Amino acid sequence: MSEWTVLRENIVFGESVRWHRDRVWFCDWGAREIVAVGPDGVGEVVVGVPFPSMPMCIDWLPDGRLLIVSSAEARVVSLEADGSLATHADLRGLGTGFNEIVVHGRGHAYVNAIGFDMAAGEPFRPGFVALIGADGSARRVAGDVVFPNGMAVTSDGSTLIVAESYGNRLTAFDIAPDGGLSGRRVWADLGDGVPDGICVDAEGAVWYADVPNKCCVRVREGGEVLRRIESDRGCFSCALGGADGGTLFVAATEWRGMDDPTGGPRTGRLVAVPAAGP
Repeated sequence: MSEWTVLRENIVFGESVRWHRDRVWFCDWGAREIVAVGPDGVGEVVVGVPFPSMPMCIDWLPDGRLLIVSSAEARVVSLEADGSLATHADLRGLGTGFNEIVVHGRGHAYVNAIGFDMAAGEPFRPGFVALIGADGSARRVAGDVVFPNGMAVTSDGSTLIVAESYGNRLTAFDIAPDGGLSGRRVWADLGDGVPDGICVDAEGAVWYADVPNKCCVRVREGGEVLRRIESDRGCFSCALGGADGGTLFVAATEWRGMDDPTGGPRTGRLVAVPAAGP
């Protein structure tokens, strides 16, 4: 833990860490807030959402609008210039259990769904990945994904990498010009690793956050472990950023299970650690 610098504490349940416009952003699911924090640890609540917020994940369109997944409503909303929230995509016809989002440079976005209501105790079903076009249209583009979690697009825009938490692997897809996915393959078999949020670095390696193993791990394609950083609590999401892109920001929380994931003491932290590369 000596490597960690704590930027913010007293978070109910931090998730969906992103680096954007010189600040690190995260979603506090328990407080229904989207928070932005500067390198000095000073932060502000940018958005307080009016909808149930588990899960709630974020990314930005090329035009600068913030997209927010409202899983309970099966929609993606955009934060408009006047501060209002507008429906960007209606996902109700596709399924349930929506989770992570990542935006491609062409303006379309990928949203995944775990495929079952975990909080209600429903039995496991495979999930899927949906494509949201720039016009807000939505369709499934990949199925049979084993609890899809974090997603990332490679720097050249050619590949989508999806964390399959229950599959203990990272899975890759080729991205077609229209956003469709093909060429499914195992990018990395993680053994007993349980990937949650992920990000890709400048060398093409992936960092993944791991809740049950309380760590963040850097792996290259094929599964070779390049670095492992231990934590004292579950790691839910990670993102690279900072002035030189060489800092890994992590949302970590003591995981108490699905019975009351946002109850009890506030153990959530946003932490920073020097990474191997930007």
